[in-house]
Amino acid sequence: MGTDDRCAEETKTASLVNGQLVVIGGGAGGLELAVKLGKKYRRDPSVDVILIDKNPTHIWKPLFHEVATGSLNSYHDEASYRMLARKHHFRFLLGEATDIDPNRREVHLAATRDDSGAEITPKRTVAYEQLVVSVGSESNDFGIEGALTHSRRLDSREQAESFNRYFTTLLQRLNSQADSDPLSVVIVGGGATGVELAADMHNVVQRLREYGFEHLSDAQLHVSILEAAPGLLPRLPQRIGASVKHELEQIGVAVHVNTRVERVLDNAVHTNDGTDMPAAISVWAAGVKAPAWLAHTGLPTDQAGRLKVNADLSVDGCDGVFAIGDCCACQDREGVEVPPRAQAAHQMASLCAHNIRALRSGKATRQFVYRDFGSLVSLSRFSTVGNLMGNLMRGSVFIEGWVARTFYLSLYRMHQMAIHGPFSMLLLVLGDRIYKATRPEVKLH
Repeated sequence: MGTDDRCAEETKTASLVNGQLVVIGGGAGGLELAVKLGKKYRRDPSVDVILIDKNPTHIWKPLFHEVATGSLNSYHDEASYRMLARKHHFRFLLGEATDIDPNRREVHLAATRDDSGAEITPKRTVAYEQLVVSVGSESNDFGIEGALTHSRRLDSREQAESFNRYFTTLLQRLNSQADSDPLSVVIVGGGATGVELAADMHNVVQRLREYGFEHLSDAQLHVSILEAAPGLLPRLPQRIGASVKHELEQIGVAVHVNTRVERVLDNAVHTNDGTDMPAAISVWAAGVKAPAWLAHTGLPTDQAGRLKVNADLSVDGCDGVFAIGDCCACQDREGVEVPPRAQAAHQMASLCAHNIRALRSGKATRQFVYRDFGSLVSLSRFSTVGNLMGNLMRGSVFIEGWVARTFYLSLYRMHQMAIHGPFSMLLLVLGDRIYKATRPEVKLH
């Protein structure tokens, strides 16, 4: 059955699921949406808001690089989906979505298993009246030979924690063997993830010296960033990329622009100029695409596997289905693609909540209008660089240093406020201060 047929055909199943609002994916956009809908319909017994995610807890994805280096303890900053579901009046289902059947209005979930592979819950289907797909994105290897096999990624908490264990082991070995070769790290991709990871790795090496790693030094860590574009952060204004490049080179990071990767080996990265760059660790951060399973659902997708959406974020041709965040191909009013950023997901969640309520009330939906408030890049404790945009200024304003750092930290607090509420967010700020006063600045085990 073709895409149009699968999305357009009506079945009797739809009449049996009135009131079930299902959100797949508990990332920045999906979780905020579930919270908004849960609050809105908390006193309406005819409406059942359901959030589905393959993980039991939520961590803000822009923090994954800090989990990878050990600057952040993931167990401290995680938020339990079940706790949030109880607090905000929605239901949480633990499971990994594998397919969507828009004809029967069902989401298919894989069986869940324990660490030994034993089945905990069998395969299931979840019926819906309205569905929002918010499954985020994953690294795009562009078919480069060896990228999937030999490079590490930071698409999930599990990958970030695996990176941290390996990175910590190599640093411990480096500290105990003072005459060993420096640790070589090659990061493919000069976007926000790549540059923030590079800076934080140097930060961690310096911090570890304060905790008994007396033989470690910056000279023993060789981090290189490879970017195919002429400059770092190619999606942002050139001035930001140039400033970030300068700051990284000041702390010892080697930046190679106009450099394409042809293949990734077990211990090296081969570039287009014939160079084999040694890599005890190679990290792939060169682009994103939607999770592969979306392309097999029959819903309309683009070349990157993202769901095609209309101006109101509804999936093209599919009644009752919306998509938000990195997994949707959305354009602004000028036809420019909306970038895969947390602020875009946040804005989409707000509009999608409004449009779902509008449809249930028989009102017209609104079109999505992306408002770019600027971008900020944190280079750990060394610097923060970015630009701000808004109604009070024309164009953008370049900022750096402590001012930029303050705005950068506020982004996470705004997300916490959206999912926890203002009072709980203030308690979390206080708790973070107490935690930092009683714990090491980097994860030591």
